Amino acid sequence: MYKIAVMGDKDSVLGFKALGLEVCPVETPEAGREALHRMAKENYAIIYMTEQLASQLSQEVARYKDALTPAIILIPGKEGSLGIGMANVKTAVERAVGADIL
Repeated sequence: MYKIAVMGDKDSVLGFKALGLEVCPVETPEAGREALHRMAKENYAIIYMTEQLASQLSQEVARYKDALTPAIILIPGKEGSLGIGMANVKTAVERAVGADIL
């Protein structure tokens, strides 16, 4: 069975535990890199990641961009949105539709 996780700084991800998601608080990019690769091997279908962490792990996130699993979805952290997640959605819509409809 596939699992869902949330990665990012402790303050941003702990609330997701109440929803039944597995939380993975990481404080350094190295810890985030290791956790991401571990979860990719352990049948995680969806990994929500804070934009702040994703900006530090851009090469690792790009590695899984076209893979079937895990789907990495960027969410704003406690500091607010960096606009990276929305830019990724816009790019995905353009690829799917063939035009910018947003």
